[in-house]
Amino acid sequence: MVRETFSDLLGQETAVDLLCQAIAKQRIAPAYLFAGPAGTGRRLAAIRFAECLLHPSWMETDGKRLHGHNADPQVLRRRIQDRNHPDLMWVEPTYLHKGKPITAAEAVTLDLKRRSPPQIRLEQIRDITRFLARPTLESSRAVVVVEGAETMAEAPANGLLKTLEEPGKATLILLATDSANLLPTIVSRCQTIPFRRLPSKTLATILTQAGHSAILHQQSVLEMAQGSPGQAIAAWEQLQTLPAELLSSLKTPPSSLIQALNLARRISKEIDTESQLWLVEYLQHHAWQTQRSPVILAALEKARLHLRRFVQPRLVWEVTLMSFLEE
Repeated sequence: MVRETFSDLLGQETAVDLLCQAIAKQRIAPAYLFAGPAGTGRRLAAIRFAECLLHPSWMETDGKRLHGHNADPQVLRRRIQDRNHPDLMWVEPTYLHKGKPITAAEAVTLDLKRRSPPQIRLEQIRDITRFLARPTLESSRAVVVVEGAETMAEAPANGLLKTLEEPGKATLILLATDSANLLPTIVSRCQTIPFRRLPSKTLATILTQAGHSAILHQQSVLEMAQGSPGQAIAAWEQLQTLPAELLSSLKTPPSSLIQALNLARRISKEIDTESQLWLVEYLQHHAWQTQRSPVILAALEKARLHLRRFVQPRLVWEVTLMSFLEE
């Protein structure tokens, strides 16, 4: 029954085996680190693992099985997916807007210009501490999931470390792309569950089942995904947000200085900085497939570095696109 909970997590047999064994043996660690590339199933695994940990008839306390009104697995699954369970806290990286943290989804809704990536903030870590200080309401333990754990700066990382040392009756699940991006002291307090990039056949199966078979015909998107279904879908969705006519114009080098300057103006005006960084990567993959020009690839890599250093975007694109004229 427990293994069936993970039936939709394809291609991550090692992770599923480790989690199922922990539940079967009732040896749940205080903290787990789900480490691996984005979009390979870490979030889905955290949801499914939380279902097991919060299910009152699957986990035991003092040798006695618990029973509660949320014992129906389907009801519990909906509540967890909706983040509507009193013993579950889900934390994700945020932006600061008017002094308040907002999620990436909220930033999109508010149509905010995003200059830097979101991150886990100190106040969010304090919220975790407060959450774990209260008794659970329905389950034998609390569950906290922290997405993008690698985005923590030193202060929130040290704050989380204190929580990991004494989590109480709780399990923390950290999602990170690479354990090397976390403090070694945090990694040492977690049981690491590895997630791998998927082979092409498994990737195609997942995309087809998710209704995204059209992505299989987009070679640049598939190369950007590098075996990650989530990354492939995210790249496809990002691609749809870009003006089609502008994207088409960028797929071939500009033919004149005026065209280069106009394209640079449009990019800086119509696309936010974070999306511009994604566009650079997309154009790099497209250029490698179609032109294999070292001049264009080098210019795009310089553009990426300058955009990350917050150089004025219009200037970055003017210089980049004008260099294409030399090709």
